[in-house]
Amino acid sequence: MTIILGIDPGSRTTGYGVIRVDGQKQSYLDSGCIRVVAPNKKLPLAERLRIIFDGISNVISDYHPDEVAIEKVFMAKNADSALKLGQARGVAMVAASVHAIEVAEYSALEIKKSVVGTGRADKTQVQHMVKSILCLSGTPQADAADALAVALCHANTRNSLAALAKAGAFDRRK
Repeated sequence: MTIILGIDPGSRTTGYGVIRVDGQKQSYLDSGCIRVVAPNKKLPLAERLRIIFDGISNVISDYHPDEVAIEKVFMAKNADSALKLGQARGVAMVAASVHAIEVAEYSALEIKKSVVGTGRADKTQVQHMVKSILCLSGTPQADAADALAVALCHANTRNSLAALAKAGAFDRRK
């Protein structure tokens, strides 16, 4: 049994999703969003990054994941947005590193293709498939669904690699 924490980083909202993987069976443990906007005031970037770090650290402390997967930076609308997104990813990765957990990274295309079957899926398709795969009673919020999709992508990837290894595909002696 393996517990995987998926992270969808953002400078205003960071989604997280926690799943348990037992062989081919994937089950939902938790998901949610770390929101770093304050009502009626703008928090400095350093404070927002600390909130993300603390939030991810708390999820790690609560669920003790064996592995962490995070979405890679994609081309943002502008350079400032890309930098802030990269900083949010960085503090989430440091939170995992502080707890001695390796981090796997996946592009949005890889995540969508793994969960939905096409890299061009929209947010509602990702939400629908996450709900279906994990047998959820309700549709998760978009950022939480994206984080669960990251965790599912990682689970699918590790299961595929394990199957290949078991089949001897990586035996270089042949």
